[in-house]
Amino acid sequence: MNITELSSQVTLNGTGGDPRLVRVGLPLLRDDPRGCPRGMALRARPLVVQVPERVRRRPVNDFALGPVMGVLDLVEHQKKEVSAALATPWATRGCHPAHAHWTRTAVENYLAAREREERTRRTAGHPQTIPVKDEWVAISRLSAPDPRGALRYERTAWGRRYASRDGEVRELWLPSVNAVKEDRGPAEIAAAAAVAMWGVPAKAGFGRPYSEVTGRGAAPKRVRVLAVGCGDAEVRLLADWDAHEVSRQYETQAQPVLKHLLGRMELNPGSDCVGCEGLMGCPQPTRAPGLLGVPAASRPRRRRSVSAADLRVHDECPAKFHLTRVLHLKDGLPENAAIRRGRAVDAVLNEQHDARRTERTSRGCRDIPPPAALPGLSEEEAEPALRMLHQHRTVCPLHGLPPDERVLVQPRLTVFDPVADVVVVADPDLLYTDAGGWVWRETKTAGARLWEGRPLLESHPQLALAVLMMAAGVLGGDRRRSRIELEILYENGAACEVVDPFDEPTLAEARAVVTRLAEPWADDETYPAAPGRPCAGCEALAWCEAGRAKAQDETPKR
Repeated sequence: MNITELSSQVTLNGTGGDPRLVRVGLPLLRDDPRGCPRGMALRARPLVVQVPERVRRRPVNDFALGPVMGVLDLVEHQKKEVSAALATPWATRGCHPAHAHWTRTAVENYLAAREREERTRRTAGHPQTIPVKDEWVAISRLSAPDPRGALRYERTAWGRRYASRDGEVRELWLPSVNAVKEDRGPAEIAAAAAVAMWGVPAKAGFGRPYSEVTGRGAAPKRVRVLAVGCGDAEVRLLADWDAHEVSRQYETQAQPVLKHLLGRMELNPGSDCVGCEGLMGCPQPTRAPGLLGVPAASRPRRRRSVSAADLRVHDECPAKFHLTRVLHLKDGLPENAAIRRGRAVDAVLNEQHDARRTERTSRGCRDIPPPAALPGLSEEEAEPALRMLHQHRTVCPLHGLPPDERVLVQPRLTVFDPVADVVVVADPDLLYTDAGGWVWRETKTAGARLWEGRPLLESHPQLALAVLMMAAGVLGGDRRRSRIELEILYENGAACEVVDPFDEPTLAEARAVVTRLAEPWADDETYPAAPGRPCAGCEALAWCEAGRAKAQDETPKR
């Protein structure tokens, strides 16, 4: 079958393979405003791939829960002790040393949560559940291709599986890296319960449909779906339903989302572009060969995304970048006061600017009463943040802006550098049009004035990347009216710096700043620790041996 002839037209030029298999996992059911609808519809066709085949090499494990699941398989299905499972050569192969260290913590937390939940249920008189090795997959076969060109549908739910010995109760545990995910909506929960209720034991095969396992047994009478945080061992019950309730929830919550998912055509470039098999034939995102200023990799690796924040953190400490920006490990400790203050100010400004966007008036923050308090901050912490919000009223760019000008609050902007094979993303605090031009505004809170001896773009690499992205045409518009603004809020004042992204000396400076940061990031395959100032407040310090040693050396001796 020629993929371009499918009536759904979801596939793109530059792809090949068999579109007749549709496979939907739980992540595709999440309501992600930054996701790409067409890209998600393409992801649901696992046998459709980029042509020619793209590089998939990963020099280091970039999936936090991968080794956790491997170790749990050894413990639950092969009855190994945790220490013996962790010592198995392939258990943490390819992992950063700190990732391997974190894996032990995550496994122990998961097993403790599982034991605690099972003990509580047994005490209440419920039957014991035991680990189930084979995946549960809900499979539907058609005698002829449907309007989407599909012959087979598979619904999966990645997680850990358990069942009572008589098979009447099934449990599906959904692990997350740190705390329990808060973004699992009703559709995802209903779909997970449906897979647990009607899924048959099956084994995965790379590049082909699931194969059913013989001796599937009778369908369960009840299913439970639980979420568990591997960072804090918290367990949350998401569903405890019989077959009737599963059917009702699936039909009302999941089925409409599934139908909508598989038929959408809109493009919304962003981080989803990284894993999209159709990127090379897609009209979006904006192409900017050489934007990062780095050559094609001598040892090609899988496509990645990068932001200015990523580059800045990698420059501070490659290990910190890999652990916190790629694996998203967090120790659960409170953020420092400056970060909390910045988040609180940012949240208020986003709300106020978004109100201006929806009302389409010429009002700015000057016309909106400031909040009396800020959630998440103590009274002492809130005082300087409220003073900064008051200072913003004097420099709010939306005050007096004509109602017909466009306003976008923290939009996702995306550019693809095909030379480096990297998707570059940025989330400006605010975008607005000005008589045909686009204005990119970043807002920062600061406790002290800028050090005038350091160039602005070097102090704020996000501005350098903004220069390159605007010069590449990511926004379009009248260049003569376009600019970048940096708003800095202090307790006792505000400053606004303006950058011309089309000025040649500014462009050259921006290229130098971005290339200096991007070159070591692009070449890095080991992410060594760089103990120093970044260790203070690092969310992955608990698992970084070099960082802990540095912190211990700097602890005052009595």
